[in-house]
Amino acid sequence: MRTSDSMNAHQTNWVVGIDVGGTFTDLIMLNVDDGTVRLAKVPTTVENQAYGVVAALEVAGATLSELQVIVHGTTTTTNAILERKVSKVGLITTKGFRDSLELGRRTRPKPYGLTGSFVPLVPRELRIEVPERMDAEGEVVTPLDEAAVTAAVQQLIARGCEALVIHFLHSYINPAHERRALEIARGLWPNAYLTAGHLILSEYREYERGTTACVNAAVQPILARYIERLRSELRFKGFANDLLVMQGNGGTVSSAIVAEHAVNTVMSGPASGVMAAAYTAAAAGFKEVVTYDMGGTSTDVALIQGGVPTVSSELELEYAMPIHVPMVDVHTIGAGGGSIAFINQAGMLQVGPESSGATPGPICYGRGGVEPTITDANLILGRLNPQKLLAVDKPVSLEAVSAIILEKIGKPLGLDATGAAAAILRIANDKMAGAIRMVSLARGHDPRDYVLFPFGGAGPLHAAALARELAIPRMLIPVRPGITNALGCVVADARHDYVNTVNKPLPALDIGLVWSTLEAQIAEGRATLAREGVAIEGTRILHFADMQFQGQSHILTLALPQLKVSKEQLQQLFEAAYWERFGVELPEIRAVLVNLHTAVIGLRPRLDLAVLARTERAADLHGALNGTRPVWFDGGFRDTPIYQREKLPQNARFAGPAIIEQLDCTTVIDPGNSVETDALGNLLVTV
Repeated sequence: MRTSDSMNAHQTNWVVGIDVGGTFTDLIMLNVDDGTVRLAKVPTTVENQAYGVVAALEVAGATLSELQVIVHGTTTTTNAILERKVSKVGLITTKGFRDSLELGRRTRPKPYGLTGSFVPLVPRELRIEVPERMDAEGEVVTPLDEAAVTAAVQQLIARGCEALVIHFLHSYINPAHERRALEIARGLWPNAYLTAGHLILSEYREYERGTTACVNAAVQPILARYIERLRSELRFKGFANDLLVMQGNGGTVSSAIVAEHAVNTVMSGPASGVMAAAYTAAAAGFKEVVTYDMGGTSTDVALIQGGVPTVSSELELEYAMPIHVPMVDVHTIGAGGGSIAFINQAGMLQVGPESSGATPGPICYGRGGVEPTITDANLILGRLNPQKLLAVDKPVSLEAVSAIILEKIGKPLGLDATGAAAAILRIANDKMAGAIRMVSLARGHDPRDYVLFPFGGAGPLHAAALARELAIPRMLIPVRPGITNALGCVVADARHDYVNTVNKPLPALDIGLVWSTLEAQIAEGRATLAREGVAIEGTRILHFADMQFQGQSHILTLALPQLKVSKEQLQQLFEAAYWERFGVELPEIRAVLVNLHTAVIGLRPRLDLAVLARTERAADLHGALNGTRPVWFDGGFRDTPIYQREKLPQNARFAGPAIIEQLDCTTVIDPGNSVETDALGNLLVTV
């Protein structure tokens, strides 16, 4: 691999990770030579995330000409889809299949009733059919009508489309027609925003492949413009090196090529946190982990097994919006610090999914917010210090926050302000515990076998209650919980994933085809790493197989031990995975190899996490004490010691109740829980 341009005479080894969340933009800046750490947490600039990124760099005192690399996690594409602020897309598809995006799988948005609505990303008048047809074996049934392709492209240009999708039937098995149509379109289309379905996803299932390609086209211009604005701003301020972007698969990609596969950046923010959790937990000696990331807008939970985050291609961002590219398997719910509590039409207390966001934010931020939030409830219960809230414009008194919660929540429920705040926390905690059950118990995993890894600005506030609810025996709270997602950007490797459909029963499978497919995927991944030109220290290759029993629709993904796997190994691995997931054996049904998946990982330099814990520690626990205050726990208020996290001595041991404060978050230790600090500065809590 190349020697980074950053290694010049004026360069220092500063590495920066920046994660843009719904409420805050977090930054961590590390000097890999001397271990210096700088942190910044600024409000997210929703109108243009680049402003918040630059503001975070300024707050951290970064000299951009001295930075070796910036790694950026962005919610640009995720927000664009969820808010439907996407580009105008045209689609050219096989004659007779114009409406496959709208027909979908004929599922219902709600399990009961016949109501619901769905608006496809590409409206019907912008979906044009052309004569062409491949069969399921990749043989030409109808040749491509090139004149029809030319006419369709011209028609979509005339209708003002900014991006184009070419999606033909069975192109995953034979992309010849898609390739030729792409060549024709490139000669006519006024920009580079062209998407061919097989280049984004080479799997069977026309609906999922087509939707994924349309999502890519819909966000490609938006991401390209955002990244170019950011790159220009950084260049103007003196940054001349690698800007990397986090992907949903937990790896990074060069900003120079990220827009080609823009769909891969969906869910990049949550993925970066899971990668940091895996990295930190492994360094602390834990490989079986439930991650719990609670920010200002949402809560994300995921599972780490054997030190490796679970990756899935089954994300459905919203109803009828499947995105079938490999992503870290994160379950998201609308419960963050800014989630609004209200009395619903049934007269019951509900928390989220609507959030107050960065603007106006919770009531206590003093930005005009008037709706009670989880943050406001924590403040009333003494869990947050009103003098140390971030992003406060005009301080709002505790009495004023209590009055609003009493009026909007307490009186309708017959509760005082404290009771209403406690009820808000209980409802929110139940929702978040349910999310953890979805990634653990619902998939056959006992949460008692895992350690809970809470992070995000609000995660450690609620983690003790969730661990108690789920009987999780231990929690590992990292040194900087509030900037863990930014840390994930720093420690993430470059990664590219490739999937190809085989769809053959094992008895009829040509094992040579399996080996050659995996070898081709490796070659493509190595070529992409070379093309993006990011400095790496080596490569790691992971292989996976998607399998199912013949006649079933549910797919299980299993890791392959080596490239030249045998049919017998595939059978044994699948049977073991099926038994673990369902507790059932089906020897009379044939197993089918559906897809082959390779992850090509470019290893970036390792980081010693001990540098994050380098602070002036107190000689004993008393030296870290910042006084006491009344804090509400189940049963009422208790006078609780408040500790400064950065001053906790090495190998400190103490029991709850306790509040631990630091710049980026507050940690609540429930009565009866015990705490000790490890050599890396993490808190190990026994529940």
